[in-house]
Amino acid sequence: MSRPTVFNCSIIGLPQLGDRNGSITAINNSREIPFDINRIFYIYDIPGGEDRGAHAHKACHQFLIAASGSFEIELNDGKTKRTMMLNRPYHGLHIPPGIWAAEKSFSSGAICLVLASHTYSADDYIRDYQSFIEYTKNLHAE
Repeated sequence: MSRPTVFNCSIIGLPQLGDRNGSITAINNSREIPFDINRIFYIYDIPGGEDRGAHAHKACHQFLIAASGSFEIELNDGKTKRTMMLNRPYHGLHIPPGIWAAEKSFSSGAICLVLASHTYSADDYIRDYQSFIEYTKNLHAE
């Protein structure tokens, strides 16, 4: 397994159809995003300016969308940090496994929609930053 970097995380534009009555964006497995979706969840009622997340996954890919409002995602691969902003419902951020991600600076009323490649498994999460650093060192050694 090659070691992922923050530069493997990318903003992907999603198709949008719209007219004066509104817009729609559809997402299909492995077409608009680079994986099949097995879990969908959303985070909401976050007080303005608050932070969420701060973890990495061993196997799960995630695709984050600002369904409403805006927020930043601080990405970290153990060596390099990068911050991305999501503020349009037709753009999403692909985060491959092995990247530490923290959602920050939520606008009031923001909704973070998450599409995930795997169903929930506590064993897939790395929630402690020092454990993440050790994990990335082991990936680099392989």
